[in-house]
Amino acid sequence: VQLQASGGGWVQAGGSLRLSCAASTRTGSMGWFRQAPGKEREFVAAIRWNDGGTRFADFMKGRFAISRDKAKNTGYLQLNSLRIEDTAVYYCAVGRSYNLGSMSYDWAYDYWGQGTQVTVSS
Repeated sequence: VQLQASGGGWVQAGGSLRLSCAASTRTGSMGWFRQAPGKEREFVAAIRWNDGGTRFADFMKGRFAISRDKAKNTGYLQLNSLRIEDTAVYYCAVGRSYNLGSMSYDWAYDYWGQGTQVTVSS
């Protein structure tokens, strides 16, 4: 399985970005994680592919949205009201799990994309 993440870039605080992750095959779930410099990788959001069920990290507080296009095997992470502390490399990952409860853990994913940089400035 190959994953191609895109859509990162530079944006001012308060702005928005839309990240995309194209998968080479269908999947059970897609998750998004991020890693800021000097910090551990952390869970952002996940979506169950068949019915669109979602799970979000608490820190998002409604600022981000996740979706998928089943026909294109592509997932999306909409980042809104971006803050400087959202600066990180964002990674998409896919796995076979249909359990939303497990989707916040990196061990639930079998394949990872290369990451896309999001930089938020004041």
